[in-house]
Amino acid sequence: MTAGSRGDVAPYTGLGHALSRAGHEVTLVTHGCFERLVAGSGVRFHPMPLDPRAELESARGRNLHRSATGVGKLVRVVGMARTLAGRMTDDMLAAARSSDLLLLAGSTAPLGQVIAEGLSLPSIDVPLQPLAPTREFGPPMLGGRSWGAVGNRVAGHGVQLAIERVFSAAVPDLRARLGLSRGKARGTHGGRVLHGFSSLVVPRPHDWRPGLEVTGYWWPYDGEAQLPPELRDFLDAGPPPVFVGLGSATVPDPARLSAEVVGALRRAGLRGVIQRGWGGLEAAGDDVLTIGEVPHSAL
Repeated sequence: MTAGSRGDVAPYTGLGHALSRAGHEVTLVTHGCFERLVAGSGVRFHPMPLDPRAELESARGRNLHRSATGVGKLVRVVGMARTLAGRMTDDMLAAARSSDLLLLAGSTAPLGQVIAEGLSLPSIDVPLQPLAPTREFGPPMLGGRSWGAVGNRVAGHGVQLAIERVFSAAVPDLRARLGLSRGKARGTHGGRVLHGFSSLVVPRPHDWRPGLEVTGYWWPYDGEAQLPPELRDFLDAGPPPVFVGLGSATVPDPARLSAEVVGALRRAGLRGVIQRGWGGLEAAGDDVLTIGEVPHSAL
């Protein structure tokens, strides 16, 4: 179960495909717009409501750009997500009723843990970034800066409280619906949490408790990914280009940023492949090519 943008979903298609090949029946529970990502992977799909791109392009989503700091953005993200969290509950619960184990992304864990408790199911948290507080670095959600050993740990607990705030309205209603007592879910205190990133990029903190494990990346399932003919022709027409992409990030002025990207490439004497992405980057010329979605494994 996961929610968010493509980057919050695609890695779990690879994890699900590997579990499917190992003989398990796997269902990816996420926004309906990502159903195509599991095509041919052997992973089933259960759609949830909300279109994350439409939310980011809404007036409320554009409001995120008003904050330049990690803390400011987190405050606005929490406010936006809090109004959306409850709308995922029905589909998460429906999918869980036919499951033996729940694998929960960081974005769905607070609700998923309550559902697991209510249905007496085991669950494992599978976040894509380090969420547990540590003295070694600041929370990635705040930009990764360091406030010193004590400050980093305090900031980590602060982010956890902010995440709880997102679900503070939905969780009590869900607990009551499942006949559970009021209070927090059983959570993952002392249990295993599998983090889907590489320890070569972010080494496992020394002050994490046992059970917080770093597995390496879960690469997306891309099947027999092929490059579009136009992109293949561009690659063959000159020296290897630089790829520029923002993924699902949105920007306040796509035209200005696109011009800055092209200007930087040309000053460096490089060709460029620019991914349009959710930010709407766009450029043209003999030395640049704008593309839509292309599997990174093929690129």
